[in-house]
Amino acid sequence: MSSAEVIKKLREQTGAGMADIKSALDEAKGDAVKAIEILRKSGAKIAGKKAERTTKEGLVDCYIHSNGKMGVLVSVACETDFVAMNADFKEFVHELALQVAATNPTYLTPEQVPAEIIAKEKEIYAEQLKAEGKPEAMLEKIMAGKLEKFYAEVCLLKQPYIKDDKITIEGLLHNLIGKIGENIQIKQFIRFSL
Repeated sequence: MSSAEVIKKLREQTGAGMADIKSALDEAKGDAVKAIEILRKSGAKIAGKKAERTTKEGLVDCYIHSNGKMGVLVSVACETDFVAMNADFKEFVHELALQVAATNPTYLTPEQVPAEIIAKEKEIYAEQLKAEGKPEAMLEKIMAGKLEKFYAEVCLLKQPYIKDDKITIEGLLHNLIGKIGENIQIKQFIRFSL
């Protein structure tokens, strides 16, 4: 595959600019998989820098399932109305509605999970691990892994994206922030079903 084809493929996969892709490929010494990782990390850095900026604009989108028995509303904020009308932003908001419809998350972030629910999950995991006879020295590490898996089920930002399970919703959000260059925040979501 020629370098132009690799750049085109990475552009389709990540939505990053050509200069950023070339730079990531140079840093990764031509390894496309490493270049994607570099691009994702740079998106996360940009998202961190933008996080303090005010978000006064945005979109509300919905998804109603074809049988009419389930629907989702999502609200995503950005800094300017220009970005709110951007095709990539609109697509992200709609994809978010589809994600919520498919996975039914309860919380946006792990920080929103009540302490009593986390304590109950840890209690269940501890009992399971004791019953399995796991070594005492490994319990904390195994418990942390199980808790991360729990967050990936109930927290929207930690969930694998339904169309590409190699990236989380948080990673998708960071990629969009890196591409657009504005602070973007998922404000709220709700899923109705009969």
